[in-house]
Amino acid sequence: MKQIAFVVLAILLVSCTSAQDTASPSDTPVELPPDTAVTNPPEQPIEPNETLVDPFAPKPSDTNFTRGNVFIHEMGLIIRESYPPQISLNLAGDLPTPCHHLRVDVPDPTTDNKLNIEVYTLVNPDMMCTQVIKPFEESIDLGTFPSGHYSVYVNGELAGEFDS
Repeated sequence: MKQIAFVVLAILLVSCTSAQDTASPSDTPVELPPDTAVTNPPEQPIEPNETLVDPFAPKPSDTNFTRGNVFIHEMGLIIRESYPPQISLNLAGDLPTPCHHLRVDVPDPTTDNKLNIEVYTLVNPDMMCTQVIKPFEESIDLGTFPSGHYSVYVNGELAGEFDS
């Protein structure tokens, strides 16, 4: 009888302990390594006269990296109903490894209103990396354009057309 009372008392003590006394893994902060950057940072309010920085635009430091391919599975244009219309390019595909960084070079339109956008990756040749593909899905803001009919090509393939 004493053993049953002891077991009941032990169960009551365990069940009455506060959940705050024990830290669960979700309660402890997790620090991510610096190479785990978010590709699409949360939108921040933009002050007047502040220019947007495109995280996928080529950078001067890119010369230190090796250029690679990107595998694009889907692409399309988003045309926002504004005046003038704002155009975005949606891309979905795979990077060769998690160490590859996406680059999107958006030049000015040609004289015949073609946008020849170049999409590629960069990787540090000295870095060891897991050999597994990394899916991505990004929306690239192309901005606004003067009146006319435009054709958008990504790596030589037609992504879509729009009128501005």
